[in-house]
Amino acid sequence: MGWMADETGLERTRANYVPLTPLSALRRAARIYPDELAVVYGPHRKTYAEYTDRVTRLASALAAKGVKPGNVVATLIPNLPAQAEAHFGVPACGAILNTINTRLETDTVSYILDHGGAKVVLADTQFIPLAEAAIAQMDAPKPLLVEVPDAHGGHPATTRHPTYEDMLAAADPAFDWIMPQDEWESIALNYTSGTTGRPKGVVYHHRGAYLNAMGQVISWRMVLRPRYLTIVPLFHCNGWCHTWMMPMVGGRLVCCRDITAPAIFDAIADEGVTHFGGAPIVLNMLINAPPDQRRSFDQTVEVFTAGAPPAPATLAKIEPMGFNITQVYGLTETYGPATECTWGAQWEGLRGSERAAIKARQGVAMPIFEHITVVDDTGAQVPMDGKTQGEIAIRGNGVMKGYYKNPEATADAFKGGYFRSGDIAVQHPDGYIQISDRAKDIIISGGENISSVEVEGVLMGHPDVNLAAVVAKPDEKWGEVPCAFVELKPGATADAAALMTYCRQHLAGFKTPKAVVFQELPKTSTGKIQKFELRKIAKGS
Repeated sequence: MGWMADETGLERTRANYVPLTPLSALRRAARIYPDELAVVYGPHRKTYAEYTDRVTRLASALAAKGVKPGNVVATLIPNLPAQAEAHFGVPACGAILNTINTRLETDTVSYILDHGGAKVVLADTQFIPLAEAAIAQMDAPKPLLVEVPDAHGGHPATTRHPTYEDMLAAADPAFDWIMPQDEWESIALNYTSGTTGRPKGVVYHHRGAYLNAMGQVISWRMVLRPRYLTIVPLFHCNGWCHTWMMPMVGGRLVCCRDITAPAIFDAIADEGVTHFGGAPIVLNMLINAPPDQRRSFDQTVEVFTAGAPPAPATLAKIEPMGFNITQVYGLTETYGPATECTWGAQWEGLRGSERAAIKARQGVAMPIFEHITVVDDTGAQVPMDGKTQGEIAIRGNGVMKGYYKNPEATADAFKGGYFRSGDIAVQHPDGYIQISDRAKDIIISGGENISSVEVEGVLMGHPDVNLAAVVAKPDEKWGEVPCAFVELKPGATADAAALMTYCRQHLAGFKTPKAVVFQELPKTSTGKIQKFELRKIAKGS
């Protein structure tokens, strides 16, 4: 018989159990770093004491407006201080934060407000017309609209609605935060892109938000007092949980409204930015910035990139500029990043395209996830041979609670005890995952599977190409063939024939694009290329 523990009296109490929540991190930071800068946006420079005071006043003001625990508060705000404050102030009054994509059209915003049942909408001045139009279309009771003026952004206030600053000024600075009694309580409601139908509401809990934020500190090798630039929209997976992360390490949040190369280089040089996250399009922006838009800096800037696999050519060019790139992968349903391409000493000697090819992998599970792997249609593990394709499956505390008011979709997503991502990947012998494609983006030509990612990677290696996207084009003989959409660099002269010849030198003939279209690529607010729009064009051409 083995030893049997006597755990009489070893119970969960207030002394040894506190529900995990990002709110605890800000309260701690206010005690430890009260006079250190927490949030910076031009002349707006707030210490942790001031930041926490504004968060407290926001919670108080929302409660005074009738917001009760469990209610939803929506925002239509770019990466500004008020959006960061909402990440703490909304849950501090017990409510659920619904950050809405500012690039959505009126109908979708109205649907989200209806479906989520928002009681209050905080909207930046620039998006007041969008908010007004969306609220006018709502079927549910209309929420209170509060205007958030941006004194630094050049958008004059409309004066048609109560203002955010007036609301804070009138609030109680001694408001007692409403902390979660159960870490499973909801903290945020995020809507998926909805490219194939109405967007689904992804529900986050306090536990997942805390753990995802804390886990990325480890993955990003963060030390105390990092300076983080907000390039990832704070309405996208709550900025990958990075706003919740900063107080944990006494970090400084550097807000950036308009994502341009000069703005990024200025923030790195003037504010000493050490970290940012962004899609590969941001890396291309920096690579292709003319000399007069660049600034020199001494620090190495750590970058999480995700949204699409970056082309090896992009990675090979960006790192010598002073950036260390870590490829991560995740979804709205996983609070943002879930895997990381953890770098190993065995690759230190690699240079150029060989080094970039390893860095382009999506990698292995981040610390807080129990298991992330690649499975076949039956849910069984695929061979880890770097060739056999399957679906990425995810299990752990960083997975959403489920889809709001959609139990059928939730059950389908969690079949087999894992979250089924819909992303197609291979798994290498060392366990590292590498995305082949979204299931819907695989091109099947004459019975052969073609990875759009592979073809895009080759096109991005051409010296004249700035951006490339490849989608399926209907074909009478083959069913589908690859169609490439390309943005050329300024002054570039490559034509369709030249690009097809280049691809033929690096790809099997059936993988070579059969058509090349030169145009600006449609993108989401997070820099993802909207392939569904390109598929419409390819289908009609």
